[in-house]
Amino acid sequence: MADVQIPAAPTIEGATHLHSGKVRDLYELTEGPYAGALLMVASDRISAYDFILDATIPDKGEILTRMSLWWFDRLADIVPHHVLSTDVPAAVRGRAVVCEKLSMFPVECVARGYLTGSGLSDYRATGSVCGNPLPEGLIDGSRLPEPIFTPATKAAVGEHDENVDLAAVAEVVGPGGAARLRDLTLEVYARAEAIAREQGIILADTKLEFGDRSDGTTVLGDEVLTPDSSRFWPLAQWQPGRAQPSYDKQVVRDWLTSPESGWDRASGEAPPPLPAEVVDRTRARYVEAYERLTGERW
Repeated sequence: MADVQIPAAPTIEGATHLHSGKVRDLYELTEGPYAGALLMVASDRISAYDFILDATIPDKGEILTRMSLWWFDRLADIVPHHVLSTDVPAAVRGRAVVCEKLSMFPVECVARGYLTGSGLSDYRATGSVCGNPLPEGLIDGSRLPEPIFTPATKAAVGEHDENVDLAAVAEVVGPGGAARLRDLTLEVYARAEAIAREQGIILADTKLEFGDRSDGTTVLGDEVLTPDSSRFWPLAQWQPGRAQPSYDKQVVRDWLTSPESGWDRASGEAPPPLPAEVVDRTRARYVEAYERLTGERW
């Protein structure tokens, strides 16, 4: 477990800082028409292997925010979202949203349409993923017969989320709540996977977070379908049996584990600073994902 050091959040006039994660800072607005609502700010921070790196990725926070807003619009008929306004303080304009306070479910809602990452590790060990039995003979990057719900417990910063089955989710939110989260997660994934495929992108898997309003309405919160919460692969380059090219921070991970970095992941020491070339390539991947998915120029 890494000892994650989160940089101090900036002071924002008219807002009280509540919490910071690896990428986002959360505030409560104290004045204006949305006083009492939350201000969620996406920073340019980047994390890898449970460390927040010293380097930042220029424009990353704004890219993630704009991409989430684009997706929220395309999912609104499936599930309401938490965004109230994009009219935010000037200091964080473009990379923050005003959002509802929700009672968040303590579950990472993950949908997988392809086998890779921790799902692949579980499959190799047990032949199933989070209680979902899978056919024999699947390999890294295999497309699954149908998408599966593979939830995880929310871990503290610096710790790994733990994959669990539907029964474990039911113990936390009840059988009806677990079924609702599963069904919404798979419905959102199906919609997003089809949209991405039309743009030549595979949505291999994605992580969603939901919360309830006081009236019991389930709402999609946090960010949605960005390279930080999803695996996006170029469709034309998909080739099972290997690690796939991806539109995310894999450039950073690859450099950190290369001989060039000189970093020993098992040492417990913080990674070295990223070279400018790695920062530039990572930013380019985020921009490319945004432009290919949305059809908009950055």
